[in-house]
Amino acid sequence: MNSKGLQKIFNPRSVAIVGATTKTSKVGYVVLKNLLDSGYEGKIYPINPKYEEVLGLKCYKSVLEIKQKIDCVLIAVPAEAVPQVIKECGEKKVGGIVVLSGGFEEVGRQDLAAQIKEYAKTYDLPIIGPNCLGIYNPYSKIDSIFFPFYKMNRPKPGGISFVTQSGALGSVMLDLAAAYNIGVSKFISYGNATVLNESDLLEFLGNDKKTKTIILYIEGVKDGRRLFNVMKRINKKKPIIVLKAGKEEKGKKAAMSHTGNLAGNYLAYKAAFRQAKVVEAKDVDELFNLMRIFSQPLAKGKRVGVITNGGGLGVLITDAVEKEKLELIEFTKENEQELRAIIPSYANPRNPLDMAADASVEMYQKAIEYYLKNNNIDLIVVAILFQTPTLDERLINVIGEAVEQKKKPIVVVTIGGDYTEAYRKIMESKGIVTFSSPNAAVKTLRKFVEYSYYIRCQINHLCEFY
Repeated sequence: MNSKGLQKIFNPRSVAIVGATTKTSKVGYVVLKNLLDSGYEGKIYPINPKYEEVLGLKCYKSVLEIKQKIDCVLIAVPAEAVPQVIKECGEKKVGGIVVLSGGFEEVGRQDLAAQIKEYAKTYDLPIIGPNCLGIYNPYSKIDSIFFPFYKMNRPKPGGISFVTQSGALGSVMLDLAAAYNIGVSKFISYGNATVLNESDLLEFLGNDKKTKTIILYIEGVKDGRRLFNVMKRINKKKPIIVLKAGKEEKGKKAAMSHTGNLAGNYLAYKAAFRQAKVVEAKDVDELFNLMRIFSQPLAKGKRVGVITNGGGLGVLITDAVEKEKLELIEFTKENEQELRAIIPSYANPRNPLDMAADASVEMYQKAIEYYLKNNNIDLIVVAILFQTPTLDERLINVIGEAVEQKKKPIVVVTIGGDYTEAYRKIMESKGIVTFSSPNAAVKTLRKFVEYSYYIRCQINHLCEFY
């Protein structure tokens, strides 16, 4: 893997767009316009022999016509023209290439793919794609995603990186990340993996200082043994959350026609994920939940403390805790006496701590502070009925301040209509992890605890969970 070239792809001082055009519906136009609108500060070179100028920039006939060095080349031309463009990029000694164009292995054109591989080897070129959305780095403002800003928001800079075989799935996750104010380090849609594959990209992100958590979406891989070894190594220092698609027979066929990669036997993948101790998401919803929970400090254990103003919510969370084999701690007599100073006289100082429907913001604040200080509580679940008249937006600030202390993982469960959802959105924007389902919250916590145990203990098997 040409890691120096990948650095130039993600942090380029100059970008060329091969296939730039004035036609607003074309990929070459949208990518160029997005780069201009994003505030990218490097040099931009549109390339298309049909034009003298595109969007106010001088247009060149080929990369060979440009005298200056080119770090990153984005290719958006018909598949048949791509190998020649890559050859010219090799002669120009560009830093790296992203091929957005489709029409290769996924449609049976292995001949074109073979030419790309040959030129990549000859000129030592790192190439992402083809048949992909490409890359996004909010730190350097490089963006090859050919969706307009008004249709798909871009997330702020942060610590989560995406490696995805599907541009469509990746774009959805990016859009959700932006909507929930979740920061992103790198986004890589790699498509057919003709040259660089998921293992190469994981290696790159494993050494990327800005990447703290890695999200991996795969359908099929060419070298399963290498992927296993890379995941096992990197997962020890950065959590990898993986979603595998193409689990069933028809899904496998769909994966083959999507990127030209065999999806393989899911049971083999599942076993590899378990041995590598990566965190597997079962579906997109769980993937998004896991992506958010890893912003929390690692759990020291599996003992759960629940605070609520709704008894039914507390019972549902208790059921989920037992089902997921976490532990709902029981308070000591001393704990109960201390809690009586916080809750109303008609409430019981037990776990879950039901402070009744008239619980105030101040009660929540004192209860959360008490749970943070209690060394027998590893995880805090705050369940809230925002519909009660005693609660308002001040509670968001209370929880936000507790989360910022990073002493223990804290999640919020709150269920309701427009009013509640508006509060959820505000909480998420402040880095508070929220759920509208008790089961989803506790399932996510269980997987987070499993990974926390693995990192803390650095052992081969987590007997308490597997």
